[in-house]
Amino acid sequence: MDYYLNKVLAEKNFDVAMDKVIHALKGEGFGVLTQIDMQETLSVKLDVDFKKYTILGACNPQFAYKALQAENKVGVFLPCNVVVEENERGAIEVTMINPMDAMSAVNNKDLEALATDVQKKLSRVLEAVN
Repeated sequence: MDYYLNKVLAEKNFDVAMDKVIHALKGEGFGVLTQIDMQETLSVKLDVDFKKYTILGACNPQFAYKALQAENKVGVFLPCNVVVEENERGAIEVTMINPMDAMSAVNNKDLEALATDVQKKLSRVLEAVN
């Protein structure tokens, strides 16, 4: 099992791709709590040139609440990270955590069904963007 879900988009414009990903996340009940521009951060902090790479912290409050009820420390896996990057070929790629793989590390049967539901939603997000 891969620790991530991934798709290379037909969309070539990074900002348009970001908007599409955020819109698709909202369509599945996820809000974006954080948005980290790694290109800017690494430029400012390390004075290095890095590709366009943004980490979105996506959260579905209903699922987060259920997960926290089942396992108090599961917050270390929250929010679900979604990466939008311009890869070395210039294509836009979307990568997100595979909740099934992440929750298997917790070893709590109550989280399995929840992780399955979250994975279905995140897979639909990937299907919705192009």
